[in-house]
Amino acid sequence: MAAGATAEARAADLARILAAQRRAFGAAPAPDAAARRAGLRRLKRQVGRYQDLLAAAMAADFGNRAAAESKLFDLLPSVMEIDHLIRHLGRWMRPSRRPTELLFRTNSLRVFYRPKGVVGIIVPWNLPIYLAIGPLAAALAAGNRVMIKMAEDSPATAALLRRMLAEIFAEDEVALVTLPREEAGAFGALAFDHLVFTGSTAVGRQVMAAAAQDLVPVTLELGGKSPAILAPDFPVADAALRIAHGKGANGGQICVAPDHAFVPRAELAAFVAAAAESWRQMYGGGDATPVISDRQLARLQAMLADARDKGARILPAAPWDPARDGRRMPLHLLTGVTPDMAVMREEIFGPLLPVLPYDSLDEVLAQLAAAPRPLALYGFARDPALQARILSGTQSGGVTLNDWAWHAANHAAPFGGIGASGMGNYHGIEGFRELSHARTVFRKHRFFPVQLFYPPYGGRIQRLVLRWFLGRPDPALQVRPAGDSEGAASEDAQARRDSPAA
Repeated sequence: MAAGATAEARAADLARILAAQRRAFGAAPAPDAAARRAGLRRLKRQVGRYQDLLAAAMAADFGNRAAAESKLFDLLPSVMEIDHLIRHLGRWMRPSRRPTELLFRTNSLRVFYRPKGVVGIIVPWNLPIYLAIGPLAAALAAGNRVMIKMAEDSPATAALLRRMLAEIFAEDEVALVTLPREEAGAFGALAFDHLVFTGSTAVGRQVMAAAAQDLVPVTLELGGKSPAILAPDFPVADAALRIAHGKGANGGQICVAPDHAFVPRAELAAFVAAAAESWRQMYGGGDATPVISDRQLARLQAMLADARDKGARILPAAPWDPARDGRRMPLHLLTGVTPDMAVMREEIFGPLLPVLPYDSLDEVLAQLAAAPRPLALYGFARDPALQARILSGTQSGGVTLNDWAWHAANHAAPFGGIGASGMGNYHGIEGFRELSHARTVFRKHRFFPVQLFYPPYGGRIQRLVLRWFLGRPDPALQVRPAGDSEGAASEDAQARRDSPAA
């Protein structure tokens, strides 16, 4: 959109792009597998060509993000997702044969996976390339047109991604837009055929409410407070290393980062010390990604102040002075936390790790059962029985055992939330089907005697069919003439006497 454009002009431009994509979809509503693969291959090639520029743009937006981290967490999984789609979309596109009901045997029943039309994608700032290209690739694999809105905190990345996409896609196939923060809701209010949103639960509710005005189906990936549970049989130092990596990667600004950790009470001090040392070994040399903005840093500092004022003990993994170090915030481990603290009520999304001691695994599972369902859960246990207990006693979008987040990096399996952490799926055949319309097609055999089900009712074949499927009626339940209140009361009394509760 042109610099200096008014809000009205930006809204008109959104409507223009959507209308152009709808027209283009109407002209070519079912691209074949070859066309879809061609688009995906162009996209993959651009990621490789632009990899250094993309890493530099993300570093500019974050304020010195390591190029290796950008490539590992944004670019590598984008390419892995595209490769998986290219390999499998031909098979996924084939009509799925389904068995008919017994009544309709000899007829044909199939499900065709058709493109929905125009898919909107709202991208957050934390993994701006992966969370743009992953849904984009899935939408293209499903045969759709796509409009992408990038986050306000990723201006350099958004500008480069727009240039990169414009080189390989016409605007009526893929378009990328940016909007001022106060106008961001205008994108979610467009009448898409599907909307994919990644972000906070609070904003997700607003997006879903706006989409509901036009009955737009949504996929929401919302994060939440993903717990890590250290079972008594797992090595403390190993768990601390892996959780510290999860909190250090991208500065803890990942939707599936461990939010807080449950640790056996006797291991609390050892875990805190090991996590701090692990963070220093990995990120103390300058590879720590800064907090994205002053606004986000102020939010995290307010969380720390609230916890400190309410009695929490705070251990920074390294000395930190905001005036000297800016937004490059080290891991802060918090003990003595209580439920009323902001760090235990809100998604942290940064390098703060509350560590909660426990005496029995049952109390941990009970606490999690009473909490909103998180996007991810991490169980650290060697004993298969303990692993099974953690799995059966909890609910979450996904799980990694004995590490963090790697379930989300495997593109053959669905990734998504549950309850407050979201709805719908990315990745795999489930993601392809999420962005497709499952269109059922019943084809009647030429000689199938469907007229046997026509009126007038009560013929012999109809009676036999109903008897076969429904069985015999209960003779005690007699149909009374309309207005027979005495008979109805008698029947109700008999039903109460016959009920299992009676």
